[in-house]
Amino acid sequence: MLYPLAETTECDFKRELETKKPKSWLKSVSAFANGIGGKLIFGIDDSGEIVGIIDAQKSAEAISDLIKTRITPTPQFVLTLEKEQEKSVLILTIEAGRATPYYYKADGIREAYVRIGNESIVAPDYILNELILKDKNQSFDALTSDVKKEEYSFTLLEATYYERTLLKMEPKDYFSFCLADKRGYLTNAGRLFADQYIVYNSRVFCTRWNGLQKGSVFDDALDDKEFEGNLIYLLRSASDFIKNNSKVRFYKDVEYRVDKPDYAERAVTEALVNALIHRDYIVLGSEVHIDMYDDRLEISSPGGMFDGKAVQEHTIADIGSMRRNPVIADLFHRMKFMERRGSGLKKIISETEKLPGYNESLKPIFYSDGSSFRVILKNVNYGTTKVSDKVSDKLNEKEKCFFNVLMTLAKQHDFVTTKVVAEAAGMPEATTRRYLSKFSKMDIIVPDGKNRSKKYYLKNTSMTEANP
Repeated sequence: MLYPLAETTECDFKRELETKKPKSWLKSVSAFANGIGGKLIFGIDDSGEIVGIIDAQKSAEAISDLIKTRITPTPQFVLTLEKEQEKSVLILTIEAGRATPYYYKADGIREAYVRIGNESIVAPDYILNELILKDKNQSFDALTSDVKKEEYSFTLLEATYYERTLLKMEPKDYFSFCLADKRGYLTNAGRLFADQYIVYNSRVFCTRWNGLQKGSVFDDALDDKEFEGNLIYLLRSASDFIKNNSKVRFYKDVEYRVDKPDYAERAVTEALVNALIHRDYIVLGSEVHIDMYDDRLEISSPGGMFDGKAVQEHTIADIGSMRRNPVIADLFHRMKFMERRGSGLKKIISETEKLPGYNESLKPIFYSDGSSFRVILKNVNYGTTKVSDKVSDKLNEKEKCFFNVLMTLAKQHDFVTTKVVAEAAGMPEATTRRYLSKFSKMDIIVPDGKNRSKKYYLKNTSMTEANP
């Protein structure tokens, strides 16, 4: 068997079986059962070196007995014996459980554990509550509250629903969409769509920082807003904040103007929708955070991946549709804010790839742990080069258009050739060579080679300047 090189979210090494202090490994059994499952490998030390188990049969019996007496309910598990380098290794495979939470219990202690990175920790209250809901096959947004629908208004929801579907939202739809029960009491999803602010955690904090790092909101923030209330209001307000604090640059091609927005609008919308519908609303005092810097946009929301596995351990194209808040997700889908197939992260990537000036280094980044999820969109215009005023004064309009085409190509490739630039600029190669020669003499590009095989490299000098 090929063993992992190190302990991971789904794997834990144990040099030997602790029977006097079984909590040292039983907490991982609880964590794996409460998450996506995993393996405990006995007979391997923390460095991955195989040391072996002396009495494998006796150890296997002890493992089974301790799980059955100390973990409740008893999770599904399989014990297998492997021989490596003439040494015995016991592999305990724990299945992801359905009857969560799975507790470790002994000496008056009853604790549920979860896996964070390569550690098993006591489940925080909000994760424990989510595990309890999972056991009941319920979600937070579907739970009925003690709030009567008639006490609140839903003007924004009904207007938006009509605007995006051309259908009027009828009173019966509140029950059909699981926003209220038959008695007229709102579910948590219904509370989140009310015009009034009645779910304290329904908030978005937005900050445009001056530079590349966070600082003091009072000294280092160029713009700072806090929004709270209805989910549709939060989506629109957050979208407006990002638009107001980003730019749409452009360059003039030979025949037309090409817009160059900092971020793809559709990618931003997908990231915001993802943050609002998949976040964990059980975490007290939590909110979605939007942090904008010169070079990137970060959208962070409470709650990690619903399946318990970090998003960076997934292949984005293979992530399925698992929703922490299915009622909210269904209504956002009906209003065409999102797709039902769980393709939001793929859409963020594909829309960003369409931006002028995009290259692989600008690919969106997704990160999650047990308590949060973050999307990082990179500003495709950060650091792009433009002609300085000193150079601009020496160029006519055709030369400026040519320069913009040249700069765009130079930022996308390590070097350019006469043929490539000529095709992009829609000019004869003879005219292109003349222009390239001029910019070479101005020390903006550096030629390498001779005649038609000549390559041109962008030179970073005072002749060019970075866009802020």
